[in-house]
Amino acid sequence: MNQNSQFGLPSSYRLQTTNTQETYEQVVIFQLRDEVYAVPVARVQEIIRLQPITVIPRAPDYVLGMTNLRGQVIPVIDLVKRLGLGQVQENKLARIIIAELPGQMVGMMVDNVISVAQLPQSEIEPPSPVVLSVDSQFIMGLTQYHEYLIILLNLDKVLSRPVDTTLS
Repeated sequence: MNQNSQFGLPSSYRLQTTNTQETYEQVVIFQLRDEVYAVPVARVQEIIRLQPITVIPRAPDYVLGMTNLRGQVIPVIDLVKRLGLGQVQENKLARIIIAELPGQMVGMMVDNVISVAQLPQSEIEPPSPVVLSVDSQFIMGLTQYHEYLIILLNLDKVLSRPVDTTLS
């Protein structure tokens, strides 16, 4: 079962309502340090609690290691470290978001998962590289959702360097 089904959401993260003709982005909203981020629900396989991670020698510094998820071994990255924001602080709220990449699954450790939401596409603004603390190539856009200013991440760019855990 994919994450969309688990949350009772359609498989597509872009919806169009019949009343307003507004297009929405369905996203998973999560916290990294003091900021709030989101990724498209369509790219998320599932969200899991922290579990044992085996460290891989000579892996990039943002790669925490590998974990076994129901018989499938997947790399896990520290998303805070990957974005240059420090390091995830392991606590009872920390989670691993399992994302789909072409040809593989990758776990992204985050400080806290807040919710799954639909964001009106018309309210998503392009990033301003002048004010962002994260490299602007990683950002798809910004929007306000309730009390949160949300940074939408471009997973293709964030995970653009292969998460290669083989020894060279």
